[in-house]
Amino acid sequence: MATSAASGGVRASSGVIPAVGAYLAWGLFPLYWKQLGHVPPIEILGHRVVWSFVFVAILVSWQRRWPEFLRTLTTGRTLAPMLVTTTLISGNWFLFIWAVNSGHVTQASLGYYINPLLNVLFARVFLGEKLRPAKLVAVALAGAGVTILAIGEATIPWVALTLATTFALYGLVRKVAPVEPLTALSVETGLVMPLAATFLIWNSHQTGAPVLGASARDTAFLLGTGIATALPLLWFAIGAKRLRYSTMGIIQYLAPTGQLACAVLVYGEPFTERHAFTFALIWAAVILYAADGIRAGRRSARPPDGAEAEVSASA
Repeated sequence: MATSAASGGVRASSGVIPAVGAYLAWGLFPLYWKQLGHVPPIEILGHRVVWSFVFVAILVSWQRRWPEFLRTLTTGRTLAPMLVTTTLISGNWFLFIWAVNSGHVTQASLGYYINPLLNVLFARVFLGEKLRPAKLVAVALAGAGVTILAIGEATIPWVALTLATTFALYGLVRKVAPVEPLTALSVETGLVMPLAATFLIWNSHQTGAPVLGASARDTAFLLGTGIATALPLLWFAIGAKRLRYSTMGIIQYLAPTGQLACAVLVYGEPFTERHAFTFALIWAAVILYAADGIRAGRRSARPPDGAEAEVSASA
């Protein structure tokens, strides 16, 4: 049983790095999408889908996973969840691009502050994950901070709520779907790629604008959307498979923190006392949650002394 605890700890540790990498990348996304602020969001989404599929297809070819790709497409048990995740992530991508380029980066970051709370809720309701008292307090602190910020907006933050819900559902389905991360991403982008490519060609014919952008700079950024999209999603999927879903929810606070920093420090969106108080509560929750996880991991690594080691506590 001690060996099982150790292997669980190694598996969890190997999931932390890709998860942190994914959320840091998403935190800096506003800097990237702002470079394409003059391009309509639906066009950016089309390029994002097409070039993500191209990039992932190269990886699939390198790893010789096309048979697995075809099996996923032709098996109802795997195709059904992929259709769900494709719909969820496409809608999430479009709304986030629109929010950034419409001057709503702060509300987008609010959405990703709310999202981890939904992750914890879904982990408890759908996956049966249990939270120790310290983690419950951490979630309550984060929830209080998000509530204060949401009330301060004085309107229903529909962008934030939609972003939070679509990505929480996406992560949940991705975690339970019997498909490996690379194959899943190739199927998700592959399902919608023909539609995206057709739209880009049609739009170019209608407007007379080049398919690949009006300048070399635009072309470079549009082509780069493939790597910028696919790599963080692959890192996220790897982390989600190896970590408890509630743990992923806490790590996710890195993304909205980066987005809020971009909104305030780079784009001059307001940062009020309410934002500062929310920030303090959320990071207090992150520190408490992380400290509890470290303590639990150390306990699970000790010899069981005749009792079973609590493997689940290592995450």
